[in-house]
Amino acid sequence: MSDQTLKKKAVKGVFWNAVDKFGTQAISFIIGIVIARILMPADYGLIGMLAIFFAFSELFVNSGFSSALIQKKNRTETDYSTIFFFNVTVAVLFYFILYFTAPLIARFYETSELTKLTRILSLIIIINSLSLVQQTRLTINLDFRTQAIVSLISNIISGSTGIYAAYRGFGVWALVLQRLAFSLLRSLLLFYFSRWKPLAVFSKASFRQLFGFSSKLLGAGIIASIFNNIYSLLIGKIFSAKDLGFYTKAKQYPDMLSGLITNIHHGVTYPILASLQDDRERLVSVYGRLMRMIVFFVIPIMTLFALFSGPFIRLFLTEKWSPAIPLMQWLCFARMITPISALNMNILNAMGRSDLYFKVDISKLPLAVIALIISVPLGLKAIVIGNFIITFISFFINAYYPGRLYNFGALRQIKDMFPVLVATLIMSLFAGGLIMILVTDMLKLFVGIPLTIIVFLIAARLIKIEELTEVTQLLIGILKKRNI
Repeated sequence: MSDQTLKKKAVKGVFWNAVDKFGTQAISFIIGIVIARILMPADYGLIGMLAIFFAFSELFVNSGFSSALIQKKNRTETDYSTIFFFNVTVAVLFYFILYFTAPLIARFYETSELTKLTRILSLIIIINSLSLVQQTRLTINLDFRTQAIVSLISNIISGSTGIYAAYRGFGVWALVLQRLAFSLLRSLLLFYFSRWKPLAVFSKASFRQLFGFSSKLLGAGIIASIFNNIYSLLIGKIFSAKDLGFYTKAKQYPDMLSGLITNIHHGVTYPILASLQDDRERLVSVYGRLMRMIVFFVIPIMTLFALFSGPFIRLFLTEKWSPAIPLMQWLCFARMITPISALNMNILNAMGRSDLYFKVDISKLPLAVIALIISVPLGLKAIVIGNFIITFISFFINAYYPGRLYNFGALRQIKDMFPVLVATLIMSLFAGGLIMILVTDMLKLFVGIPLTIIVFLIAARLIKIEELTEVTQLLIGILKKRNI
């Protein structure tokens, strides 16, 4: 693939992946606000109690095979069909496991309603398994336009379903109906648009070859799932469903923003980096530029949301969600680091070094355990602060192998971040003054945020941050291209 072709595919991929992620998150954002104004924190807490069980199920259903298929150079229809039947089989297995253990889950949390919730929500695992390969094929082909269409349609219809159910007084079941509707619509549309059907074949040789790569990702995924979901498990067990609801909502928006940046870059860059795995010089060059671009977006955006999280929650979610404000602020700073660390891990997968990926992830688990042992007795806010500290330390761990293999470690990355950090500091000082001056939450959000963004852009221009020029040129180029 030539540089020009690769660049064109990357630009189109980023554009449509951004449309997918921004469109999906914008719709989810609006729908989430509407439903949160109707439902109570405890309703979200009930769903949050089940998060770790569904995360593990989805993890084992995929088992890293999507990444393995993307990373593999010569894929066959046998490969795709083998993974399809594996996904569905494991999904059915985990559905029955959760179905029969649902009373035990309810007993663990001392909440009888969880039995029925678990059994109904577990259907999502089977539904999602039916379209994993279809989505992977679209990603390999950098067809993010189709994925954007599928996501937008699914979100609009399922969101409308959730809002209607909430207004009708369904309570927590409004969230259940929304999630079921989204998964079902998404799978059906991916089947329709991908035009792919599995062959009646399962190859042991193909499975073994792909599992050699994916098994390390599965192991790393298990560690990551424990790290990401153990908080919900402990908060739901030790504290109340209401407290878990505050944590779940506080976590939702930082995760949404951080995940948006991570997914846009990961979805496009992973197949591209994988295609460059035999060209070290180009790989490192692309990797460095991606890192600087991620930093340019994630640091000011997450800082901005942390600064204005109070007015946001009070105005849009109402005062009943106010206890979530300090939790959201700390989680914003924690999620600021997540996309940067994700790229550091992504480069290992692209090079086929899933063994190093697993080694790095497992090395972070003891830190998470220590943080929880210290913070749980101190309360909910301490748990969130502990999460931030561990995420910060994890950045240096994740950057170890990129530094060793490509001379692009933590110190060099921080050096590259410095201009953006300076511009963000200037922005933060200005925002702090505005928050004190502006009287109402509406003014703080609709006047304060645009002015703060302008100040950041001016600061970035004065400091001569190259990524600002690149983004400007990219946007101008996209607007001029009628064929995207």
